[in-house]
Order: sequence, then C-alpha cells, then structure tokens
Amino acid sequence: MSSAVPRLPEHQLSALDRAYADAMAQKRRQLLLGLAIFALATIAAGIVAEIRPAAFFTNFWRFTDYIGRIFTLDNGPNTGRPVFVDIVEWMWGFDKWMKLLWETLLIAYVGTMLGAIGGFLLCFLSAQNLQPNAWAGIAAKRFLEFCRTVPEIVFALIFVVSFGLGPVPGVLAIAIHTFGALGKQFAEVAENIDMKPVDGLTATGATWTETMRFAVVPQVVSNFVSYALLRFEINVRGAAVMGFVGAGGIGQDLVEAIRKFYYSDVSAILVLIILTVMLIDLGTERLRHSFLSMDARS
Repeated sequence: MSSAVPRLPEHQLSALDRAYADAMAQKRRQLLLGLAIFALATIAAGIVAEIRPAAFFTNFWRFTDYIGRIFTLDNGPNTGRPVFVDIVEWMWGFDKWMKLLWETLLIAYVGTMLGAIGGFLLCFLSAQNLQPNAWAGIAAKRFLEFCRTVPEIVFALIFVVSFGLGPVPGVLAIAIHTFGALGKQFAEVAENIDMKPVDGLTATGATWTETMRFAVVPQVVSNFVSYALLRFEINVRGAAVMGFVGAGGIGQDLVEAIRKFYYSDVSAILVLIILTVMLIDLGTERLRHSFLSMDARS
C-alpha cells in the first residue's frame, strides 16, 4: 500500500493559494482600516477634550516629584529622609488608621450585601429568558441601569447632604451602585442557564417563584457568589474614596493629609489601603475558586 499523501493538481493548488492570499490581504486591509479609524477617533477625541500632550510631558516631573515627597519623612528628627528609616515615625497613626480602615471594610461589606440582595431579587425579572412579562423586564432593566449609571460619589454627595457626615451615606451609595451592577451581572448569568429544568417545572404547573427557586437558583448560585465577592473587592476601594466627601472611612484622613500636605501620612495611608486590598483580593480569589470548583463537581 502506498504511503504517499494525495496531492491536488497544480492548477487547483494555485487557485487555492490565490484565494488564500486574497482573503489574507482583505483581512489586512480591514485591520489597517480599523486601526486608522481608531487613531483618527482618538485624535478627534483628544482635540475635543482639549488634551495637550506638551503640557503633560512638561509637567510630568511634578508627578514623580510628588511620589518622592510622600515617601520622605516631613516631621521629626529624620525629616527629609526616606520613610523606611523610621517606620514608627512613618506609621505614627497606625491605630487610628486601622480603625478607619475597619470602618471602610464595614461600609463596603454592608453596601455589598444590601446591593447583592437587591440584585438577586431583581435579576430574574430582568433576565430575558425568565421574566414573567415584557413590561416587568423593561421596568427592572431601566431601574438597574439608573442604579449603576449614577457614580457612587454622586450618590454619596446626595446622601451626605441628606443624612449628614458618617458611614451611612457611604453604605447607601455603595449599596445602590452595587444593586445596579450585580443585578446586571446576575441577569446575564441567568440568561445562560440550561432551560430544560425550567421547562420541566413549568410543565408540572409550578409557579414562577417556585421555578426560580428550584430550577434556576441551583444553576447560578456559585456564579452569583463569585460576582458578589469580586464586587466586594471593588467596593473596598470605592468605600475608601467615599471618605473624600465625608462618607466615613479612611478616605477622610487621606484627603485631609493631601490637602494639608502631610506627605508621609499620604504614603502611609495609601500603603495600608493597598495592603488591605491585596489581602482581600487573595481571600476572595480563594473563595471564588472554591465555589466554582464545587459547582464543577456538582
């Protein structure tokens, strides 16, 4: 038996080579056209926004100079030296900052929990394959869009005026924004479920609520938890910013240090925030992977 690979006639191979070359040339032209359009759109956006690259490069040294200053001690006997030569002096407010960080974590936690509960309750109405009627789906989607479109900082400003300074405005602002964001993500997860269990329960005469409980929730709960944990990590950073407008947490001390040019305090608070977010990221990553692996085993 011959082991030679069959080969097409030369004229057929030439035709296929030309077709392939033409197709690749067309793709290259499309790519170059897309890049050109993207470049023109970027330039046009920069012109409309009055971006001045010359000013950026002229003043870039100010940024690097500020970074150098915040890592230099600005009081005590070691003034002018790097912060690492005297950790005690650098972290003089450690106890106070840790209490404020704890408050920030609580703001993020409570806001995430409230938003996740609201998103869970509303996501089934906004999922296109599960909504009981079109009008309920439209109303749910528009409400979720409103909640996630308005920035958290705007909600925080409104609630600070309404409820005064403190953590309550921060919790409400994060809860509303999380409500909209997680409601959207939860709905997208629900839209990708296997509909066979839903059809089966519907055929037996189960109510819409019963169908959601026994046919949908078991399929989506692990992904819901994963998204909620990811959102908590995001909200910790958001809660730190809430303090800029008086909504509690470590942000109030951070913005005060920035305004009063307490350079070493700025770096100390930033380092504590970064370390906290890193630890939360590691913890939530492990939890997400454990939930996903449980879902895969089931």
